[in-house]
This record gives sequence, C-alpha cells and structure tokens, in this order.
Amino acid sequence: MSTYLQFIVLGLGLGAVYIGLTTGLVLVYRATGIINFAQGAMAMWGVYVFAQLRIDGTLVLPIGRIPLGARPVLLVAALVGILMSVLLGILAHYLVFRPVRHAPVLAQVVVSVALMLTLQALVIIRFGPNNIVVESIVPQGKASLFGVGVSSRELVMTAVMVVLAALVWAYLRFTRAGVATRAASENERGSILMGFAPDRLAGVAMVLASAVATVGVLFGSSLTGLNSANYTLLVVPALAVLLVAKMESIAVVVVASLVLGAFQSVVNLLVSKPWWPQWAQSGVDQVIPFILVMVILFLFGRRLPSRGTLQTIRLPDVHVPKIRPVPAAVLVGVAVLVLALTQDTYRFGVTYSIVLMLVALSYVVVTGYLGQISLAQTSFAGAAGFTLSKVTTGWSMPFPLAVLFCSLVAALLGMIVALPAFRIRGAQLAIVTIAAALAIERFVFNNYALTPPSGNPIADPTFFGLDVAVREGSELSRMAFSITVLVIAVLVVLAFVRLASGTTGRMFLAVRANERAAASVGIDVRVAKIIGFGLSAFIAGVAGCLIGYSAGQLSAESFTVFVGLQILAVAYLGGITSLGGAVIAGVIGPLGIVYVVLHEVFDLGDYYALISGLALIATAILNPVGVAGETRRQLDRLRERFRRTPEAVAPAKASGDRTERKALSDAR
Repeated sequence: MSTYLQFIVLGLGLGAVYIGLTTGLVLVYRATGIINFAQGAMAMWGVYVFAQLRIDGTLVLPIGRIPLGARPVLLVAALVGILMSVLLGILAHYLVFRPVRHAPVLAQVVVSVALMLTLQALVIIRFGPNNIVVESIVPQGKASLFGVGVSSRELVMTAVMVVLAALVWAYLRFTRAGVATRAASENERGSILMGFAPDRLAGVAMVLASAVATVGVLFGSSLTGLNSANYTLLVVPALAVLLVAKMESIAVVVVASLVLGAFQSVVNLLVSKPWWPQWAQSGVDQVIPFILVMVILFLFGRRLPSRGTLQTIRLPDVHVPKIRPVPAAVLVGVAVLVLALTQDTYRFGVTYSIVLMLVALSYVVVTGYLGQISLAQTSFAGAAGFTLSKVTTGWSMPFPLAVLFCSLVAALLGMIVALPAFRIRGAQLAIVTIAAALAIERFVFNNYALTPPSGNPIADPTFFGLDVAVREGSELSRMAFSITVLVIAVLVVLAFVRLASGTTGRMFLAVRANERAAASVGIDVRVAKIIGFGLSAFIAGVAGCLIGYSAGQLSAESFTVFVGLQILAVAYLGGITSLGGAVIAGVIGPLGIVYVVLHEVFDLGDYYALISGLALIATAILNPVGVAGETRRQLDRLRERFRRTPEAVAPAKASGDRTERKALSDAR
C-alpha cells in the first residue's frame, strides 16, 4: 500500500497542472463563452521563456531575443515567464477571441484551435522540438504521510494551486468585477445595462487565467520536462475536468483534477504489473479522460450551461454542388497534365494534395453540411490505414477490395464516435472528438503491441495484374499510382456530389440549420448524424488507405492529432462548406504541393504550421466562408453586375434618344 500512496502523491503533481489549466478554462468560458483549446499552449509559452532565462539568461520573444548577460534568479525568471503569458493572454483576447465572441461556435472552436497550432509551431521555431529540463521553483524533499515517506514537492505544488484556485473562486464570488463576470455569463445584455463592460471583464479574466495556468504548467514541467506536443495537448484532460465541473464550479475543478491526476498515476503503476495485459500497456492514461468525457456528456450533456450572449451570427452558407461535365472534365484534365509534367517530389506533392482533398472533404460532410464539429477525422483515416496493413500483409486482400473494406471499418468507428452527438453538439462535441482522437493515437497508433515500432508494411497494390505501386526503383512517385489516386478521388467526389445534391444532402442541411425543426418535419436526427459521421469517416478512411499505399508502410506520425488539426485548419481556410474549399485545402495542406514548394524552393517548410495557423485565425475572424466561398461571392457579384448592365443601358439609351429628339425639335 505504501507504493500506491507514493504514486497517488506523485499524481497530485499532475493534478496541480490540471487545476491551473481548468481554472483558466473556467475563467475564459465564464467571461467570453469560448472554450479555449489553446490554454495549455499559452501557458507553455511563459514556461519556455522561464526555462531559457535560467539556461543562458536570454529573454526569447516571438520575434527576436534579448540577451540579459546573466541568468536572473529563480523567482525573477518565473515572474518574467508568467508576465509573458499574461501579455500573450491580453493579445489573444483583443486580437483573437474578442472578434469572434458573437460568432458561431464553429468559428470559436476553429480560432481557438488555430491559436493552439500557431503557438505550438512558434515554440518549435523559437525553442526547438526537443524536451528540455525545467528547474523546479519548489525544492525537492521528503515528508511522512500516514507513516509512509512521500515526496513533499508534489504536496507543496498541490497546496499552492489549491490556494490560487480558492483566490479565483473568491474573485468570482466576492469582488464586483467577479460578480459582474458571472452575471455577464448568464445575461450579457443585462450586464451592459447595469453599466459593466463585458470586454473589459473578459480581459481581466484572461489575465487571471493565463497567470494561474502558467503557474500550473511551471510546476508540472519541473517534474516531467517541457515538450511542446505534450503540454499543448494536456488541455484535453483539463477539458474533461471542465465538463465534470459543469464549466463553472471551481471547487469541483480542484477535486476532480486531483482525483484524475492521482488515478492516472496509479494506472501507470498498475500497467507495470506482470498480470496487466500486454496489449493495454500503452496510452491507457489517455483513455481515462476520454471515458470520463463520454460518461459526463451522456449523463449531463443536455444540462451543461451555455452562455447568454447579445447575438449570434449564422453559419457560412452552403453551396450545393452540381455535376457540370465540362468544368469537371477540364479540372481532371488539368490534374492529369500537372501530374504528367511533374516528377519525383513535386509529383508526390500533387498526388498527396489529391489525398488531402479527400480528408478535407470528410470535414465538409460532417461539419460543413451536418454542422457537427469533429476533430477526429485523421483518427478515422489512421484506423483505415493500419487496418490496411493487417489485411494486405496478413490476409492478402487485393486492391481495391482492401480499400473498400478498411474504409468501412473507419465508417463503423465514425458511427461509434457519433453516439455522443445524440445529446450534444458544438464545442462540447469538439471536446469529445479531440479526446477520442488523442485516445486512439496513444492507445492504438502508438501501442507497440498493435502497431510495431518497426512500422506497418503495406503490400503494393495491383489492379488486374497492373502494378500501381507508388515507387519503382529510384522513382519516388510513379504516374500509375498518381492516376490511380486521381481516379479514386474522382469517384468519391462524384458520389459526394450525388448525395449532397439529393435527399441526403437536404437532410444534413436541415439538421444543421435546426435540429428541432428538422425533427418536426419527420427527419430522424439521430439517423442523419449516424449517416453523416459514417459517410465522413468512410471518405477519411479512403484517404487513409491512399496515404498508406503512398508510404509503403505506416507509422503513428502520419495520423497525429496535430496533423488532423492542421487539415481542419486548411479545410476551414479553403471553405469548409463547399467542394471547392476541399480542393483548395488539398492544395495548401501539409505535405501537399504548396508545402513542397515552400520547402524545396523557399526553404520555409518549418514555418508552414505557423503560416497556416495565422492564416486560419485571420480567416475565422475576417472571412468565415473561406477562400472558395469568397471567390464564389465575388463571381456572383460580377455575374449580377453583368446581368444588370443591359437593363441599365436600355433606359439610359432611351433617355438619350428622347433628349436628342427634344433637342432636334427645339432646333426646328
């Protein structure tokens, strides 16, 4: 039992991090109505600044750095790091979150995810991708608890975070600004009429959230080291705690954070036991938050509070596609021509753009048409890809039957993930899907018992004896494989257009507009969601199989949560409600042709994630219809202008004729 107690105390250190992050999430949500997926990344920036100050005395800024000459003392460096996070929080509030406070939930989720990607990319550029050691501001020591020797550092960290959470509770409970923040979360119009400024209250809340979250990450990183990927995604279990607390109770946040941290620590101990199943030794700690999220949302999903706002902006318009043979043939012909004129890396970039277009198209189906926010599309693609490895090498299943079978497996997984959508939607569904994506990545894709570290080989595809493999000898991307990918993509797109322009598409749009109204006219909303998630997962599964064939073998790096979020970013940037947006997303997506050009010609591949994140923030704020939507809008205006021109010219010409006749009459 002494070992279990020691691991429980160690888990309290992780619980302290959850207290900081979740307290920040509560503050931001109560003040703005936005769930800040970037909370971990924002806190992480200040801790990186602290660590660099203690390493060589350099103050690293987003642009440039200031050498201080000597390392500042520990507490001064910590205060500077916290101050940097606070300044970042203020900038994020006024430049990112404030413009989308009254936007649709989709725009709020997307801009929050974009900020997360931007900060994670900026950290890698400014500090490097490797794990760094963070000096602890709490001295290490021993304490006796129930007669067992335990680490005192975790206990001190927990006590400090509990005190900070209590101060936040007191701020919300007893101060005038805190009470006004709570009032604005219930009725923003009423708080304005009472003389409060919601923007100013939100700014104060963002300052407090940034400071408390940074202290939590500062504590946690001294125990585990600092890594940009891990601490960016540490917001996922914090989101689970947020839901347990029903997005408002600081006391529940503290208790749930400590229990979750301790429980994860004990599970990590149990995993090392000889009786624990070998296939379940990896990523179990990440499955726990997902299960917790599922349970809470199934039990309390309809009773979770929403924030009262002044107004809402409707979702971007959907352009129902139509099959136009001539433009479609021209587009396919251009694609064949580009593939024929390119070779090696550039042809592979064009081919991969076609594959990414399919992943983006899966987002168009589930988010653009059905109105459900899913952050797990690459997990569906990965499930199909890893299944493809098993069925082609173990069962010798031929192409294209293997693609169809594995895509159906992905569709089944998508239908399972769709079950929470029966009770929830919006940002809460985004929490479920990102938790599911992280659980699948850690528990399945990174599980060496299921996916060996040596890789998952995939048999080369053949079609009626014709070799359509991606490589042959030194040739990086064969024309036969590229044409095969193009043919599959055309078939998928034609099927999508047929469904989207028919009864299924109208059913999706009705559910997207108003679920109750859709149900009142006889539409089974649950069936619509099941079909939508299954269809989108099937399309993602086709893309996952093509990714597998393009690599020859798969690894978890192809289907990480960050890859999925980057594809979401370019899908929204291109236009998440249209087929044209998916095409644009494929062109500018990660490892697509634009990425290849940036990397090969301009040597800017390392800046791709940063550029796409910033572009997504600007798109979500300024142009929510995306590039394709804005292009269509300008073309429609141009057509309307040309339609009006003859009608306007005729009266003008008649008026001119009358003027001429009158002048001639007067002259006579």
